[in-house]
Amino acid sequence: MTQIALLVIDVQESFRVRENWSAVNHPDIADRVDRLVHAARAKGDLVIWVLHTEPGTGGAFDPVNGHVRFIDGLEPLADEPVLRKTSHNAFTTTNLQQLLTQQGIRELVISGIRTEQCCETTTRVASDLGYDVVFVTEATATTPLPHWTLPADAPLADVLADPRTLFPETVVERTEYVLAGRFATIRTLDEVAPAVMAS
Repeated sequence: MTQIALLVIDVQESFRVRENWSAVNHPDIADRVDRLVHAARAKGDLVIWVLHTEPGTGGAFDPVNGHVRFIDGLEPLADEPVLRKTSHNAFTTTNLQQLLTQQGIRELVISGIRTEQCCETTTRVASDLGYDVVFVTEATATTPLPHWTLPADAPLADVLADPRTLFPETVVERTEYVLAGRFATIRTLDEVAPAVMAS
């Protein structure tokens, strides 16, 4: 029985239809995640897929609009769980913990969108629940983070022009700082994928 699971968090079309996707740090996120998926499958580890939904909002994460689906090129196998969440972390509104317990999984590998939001939050919760967590920053993606005083619908041009905006490289660095040694072990894509395939 496998004791490691790869979580693919929110690598969905919902993000690609938003204006700020043009400023994403890893536009090839699907390829990066797919590399981890193939490595996990080669080892026999479980791959768990997560989609973020916001029913009734009318936005990009509302399932009725058709964007709550994995980015083209990513395809779960028939026996790989697909969970739908409405919280930032992948535990609170899903049966993820029950699934992991049933499978005897004690270690999680984290990938997905966004680095500092759903990926980081899932990592923190997982660590507090007693899981060993590997955070593959290079297999996560994020966009510029506007200052909290900007309106939620501020145009991307305004976000990019604001000197208070945190750009992806800063967001990523801060995420690694707060996770490393406390909630997760930070690993590169090169470190994780070959290790999984060679085991």
